[in-house]
Amino acid sequence: MFDCACVSAGIEHRTTKPNHPWTHGQVERMNRTIKEATVKRYHYDSHDQLRQHLQDFIDAYNFARRLKTLKGLTPYEHICSFWTSQPDRFIINSLHQMPGLNT
Repeated sequence: MFDCACVSAGIEHRTTKPNHPWTHGQVERMNRTIKEATVKRYHYDSHDQLRQHLQDFIDAYNFARRLKTLKGLTPYEHICSFWTSQPDRFIINSLHQMPGLNT
């Protein structure tokens, strides 16, 4: 099914060698960042407590953390700047995804 969807959308499906961090280093680095900020630093009494802390961390990372690789922008600001310059690459308006009272 997935390969058929890729072909119909004109997307080339490529895979990496499993269990080798150097083939997907960005993902492994982000996983390490999340682990260091959560499970290696705090004790959780329940899965719900962990889930809530993970969600809080991801929200803070995406909407508040300024990254050098994005020229001082947050990941959300970076995506919004791409949306304003190339809206045809997006399915939904990224400006409507800001967390707050309407979510």
